[in-house]
Amino acid sequence: MWNRSQRYLIREVDLRQLLPVIDVPAGHNGVAVVLRLDERPVGFLMEGARAGTRLTPEEIAAKILEQAGKQILSEKIYQQIRGPLPDRSFPTLDIAICTHNRADQLSRCLESLRGLGIPGNGSGVGVLVIDNAPRDERTSRAVDDFPGVRYYMEPKPGLDFARNRAIRESSAELLAFLDDDVVVDRYWLQGLREAWAVNPDAAAFTGPILPLELETTAQVMFEKMGGFGRSFERVRFGSVSADSPTYPCGAGMFGAGANMAFRRAILEELGGFDDALDTGAPLPGGGDLDIFYRIVRAGYVLVREPGFVVYHQHRREYRALRHQMWTWGLGSMAFLTKSWRTDPVARQKLQRWVLWWASYQFSKILVPFLRKNRKSWPWDMVLAEIGGAIAGICGAYDRSLARVERLRRQFL
Repeated sequence: MWNRSQRYLIREVDLRQLLPVIDVPAGHNGVAVVLRLDERPVGFLMEGARAGTRLTPEEIAAKILEQAGKQILSEKIYQQIRGPLPDRSFPTLDIAICTHNRADQLSRCLESLRGLGIPGNGSGVGVLVIDNAPRDERTSRAVDDFPGVRYYMEPKPGLDFARNRAIRESSAELLAFLDDDVVVDRYWLQGLREAWAVNPDAAAFTGPILPLELETTAQVMFEKMGGFGRSFERVRFGSVSADSPTYPCGAGMFGAGANMAFRRAILEELGGFDDALDTGAPLPGGGDLDIFYRIVRAGYVLVREPGFVVYHQHRREYRALRHQMWTWGLGSMAFLTKSWRTDPVARQKLQRWVLWWASYQFSKILVPFLRKNRKSWPWDMVLAEIGGAIAGICGAYDRSLARVERLRRQFL
């Protein structure tokens, strides 16, 4: 399944219109479809097909019903029951993009925001670029091409140093974070506005992260393994959940750091992001897991909103994807190590989650018949994540704490 080259065409389909015919182009192995109701994104599906295959409207309809029918029906019912949105003014919003030596990707992200009129005069929406430990001035020069975008240089290397700098520099009520390698959907801001109107008590918001392109085997593979999380189920996460004995422990249920927004005052109340997580190459992960966990453990509401969509450029190279899976294991277990120490009340749940995680990882290789979808996983990707987890358990967080303390002293 994973040995031959993979490349998928990405199309949009509006369910209010007649379904199209989709021809799979030469050199492609399938199609991926972003589903919309008018402008609102409501689903995503992938279907393998040989080059030259013609998918008829009837075949597309069957695939939509099979892969996204329940979530589309749920969305239509939700819209009917909800009725008109409550008449609430939207708070001020800053969008922070933390970047490190990726001026071209940053420019693409900023261009997508400019397409939404962001930043705009009098809109109450601003944009901050946090340039994290840059090697040169390319990022600052790129920002010069976007009037109204505020630029800050954070010398301490580490994503969470940059995120915390954004918290300090912002004065808006809401603070959103985007990775520099994403492009926002045209409904992104409206999705956040609607989520706020319905959930004015929420402390945080996340949304689906879809692929920007599926041009390489690694990119297609990553999406088939689940990607960053493309669930279009609308969920209000609170401090408890009857559906999971390990809640809120775990990775990925809330969303991912590439697309998230918070009440800035609550971030300040919780002490911001943990600088010892998401520190770049030594520990490139865990910061988003940690902040989501701390928000719901503090009794606040986190909302996953299906209309709050971004598109992420996945890693093109197989080796880079394998390293990413290693970092996911590393970051998850570093976060768990911290939580074990700082939240002793939750230790039983944390222990249960580790046991579940281990059995799930090994089931991907050894007992696939235990999983409902029975999809195969590349064994080297699974082993990479397990290897990262072992490294995470074996002192990664302690080493990161020591390194961060040295950085703080260095940049006094």
